[in-house]
Amino acid sequence: MILVVDDQPENIFSLKKLLESKKFEVDTAASGEEALRKVLKNDYALIILDVQMPGIDGFEVAETLAGYSKTREVPVIFLSAVNTEKKFITRGYASGGIDYITKPVDPDIFLLRVTTFHRLYEQTLALSETQRVLEKEIEIRKKAQRELKDKVEDLNTTLESLPQIAFRADIYGRITFVNRRWFQYSTCAGIFPQTHPDDICMEEVWAEAIKNGEPLEREVRIREISSGSYHYHLLRIIPIKNELDIKSWVGTFTDIDDQKQEELKKDEFLSIASHELKTPLTSIKAYIQLLERIESKQPESVTTSYISRAHDQVCKLENLIGDLLDVSKIENGKLKMNMQPFSMEQLLASVIETISSTNSHSNIHIERKGPAITTEITGDVIRIEQVLINFFTNAIKYAPGSDKIILHTAVKNDRLYIAVQDFGIGMPSDKKDRVFAKFYRVEESAMEFQGLGIGLYICAEIIRQHQGDFGVESSVGQGSTFYFTLPFS
Repeated sequence: MILVVDDQPENIFSLKKLLESKKFEVDTAASGEEALRKVLKNDYALIILDVQMPGIDGFEVAETLAGYSKTREVPVIFLSAVNTEKKFITRGYASGGIDYITKPVDPDIFLLRVTTFHRLYEQTLALSETQRVLEKEIEIRKKAQRELKDKVEDLNTTLESLPQIAFRADIYGRITFVNRRWFQYSTCAGIFPQTHPDDICMEEVWAEAIKNGEPLEREVRIREISSGSYHYHLLRIIPIKNELDIKSWVGTFTDIDDQKQEELKKDEFLSIASHELKTPLTSIKAYIQLLERIESKQPESVTTSYISRAHDQVCKLENLIGDLLDVSKIENGKLKMNMQPFSMEQLLASVIETISSTNSHSNIHIERKGPAITTEITGDVIRIEQVLINFFTNAIKYAPGSDKIILHTAVKNDRLYIAVQDFGIGMPSDKKDRVFAKFYRVEESAMEFQGLGIGLYICAEIIRQHQGDFGVESSVGQGSTFYFTLPFS
């Protein structure tokens, strides 16, 4: 809006009509006092100000406007038919005017000047608003940076207080912070601790984790600087993400050396004990078989029954020792597979017959669902049979009141899928991922059902060596479905 200030009504009328003809919004004031009241109340883009007025003249009005922060930037054009001398024009500019027009005025030139100064004022306002927005944005960013700095300092303080070796890295994997414990294993904050020569290169797995954007968890042996010895640690590195992207990484090395040494001693004991037990057990089994032949020639007696029971228990003990030997082989990397093409359909039929004959005392019925497997599988047929028998044996053991087991077969994503479903006690969802761990047993069933918790651990390793996948689906009271997949080639 433009304010026209003049004490002559006819001048106000003519200027108002001229400006409105060009779509300008116009307000008027008949004196300097009225003009000052209006500019303090309203916002104007331009003021056209007559110089010679009774009371407060135009120069005084302009000087007063220049003293207010609200009106300091409003452009003022002086318009006069009387004060046309140079001294008046000079005073007009000195008092804050941006132009001084003397009458008579050419309407086209006048409108051109008004339009120009009006546009300049609007641009000035737009620039001022942009500056205000930018200043606000800068303040917001400064506040965000302060908050981020505080969070980083809090995180660093937390990492410093941990008993583990702890560190942070940027999105590219460059280490940006380490706690004091780091320097027990590394002389430089930017270099990972030295790993054992037999362990995988830490930089390689770290680079792979960064590339995939996935958390990293691995057992490694790292060298302690003071002693020069290697200690087992569990390395965990996780990404810190915003809504879409990774912002940084946080990692820890947890000392598990004592635990690992205990496991190694236990594995060594199991290996030695298993081998030592196998020799006398073989002799006992031979003597029992010899007794069975002798007694088979005699009429049926209580002795025959006892020998049969003893033979069953020796077979169970032999299977247990075999499992312990397999665990020892897995730990030492010596569980080898004899890969040969074989018919999975024939193997399934053999396993079902074995399970049915060895559990003839129960009313269990094995139901088959899925198509026949016509394509050969390359693998260790004996080890795959071991997995299947373990799955079926567990299905019978943990479903004592059930009379049905379902064997599922399917082809999924060019892989063979086999699953054994029971309708027994099931297990909680938080236990499912742990049942394949060594010596793990679900607490709810550990007291009721016998076992060492190594069968599924061995099965998992067998499937891994066949480049397959495995898992379990289960609900408490609804039964469990143990499955594995194998590639066709």
